[in-house]
Amino acid sequence: MATEQDLQSLFTNLDRDQDGKVSLEELFLSPGLNAIISSETNTSSPQELLSRYGLDEEGSITFEELKEAVKKANNLSS
Repeated sequence: MATEQDLQSLFTNLDRDQDGKVSLEELFLSPGLNAIISSETNTSSPQELLSRYGLDEEGSITFEELKEAVKKANNLSS
């Protein structure tokens, strides 16, 4: 289980270009962090994460979308 602060730290590390979104490419560039995100969201791959929760047409996910995915997987602690 991750706290919101843990999740924000992971997201910041994944968002290499600091555009406020994590792309499929950024997820693949950080396999260790991607594995944590996958386990926290109960997804098996970056593609599944983005197809389930990445709502924009560019194939990326915002922090709020990621936080919602972790909440839906019941892995967000206070």
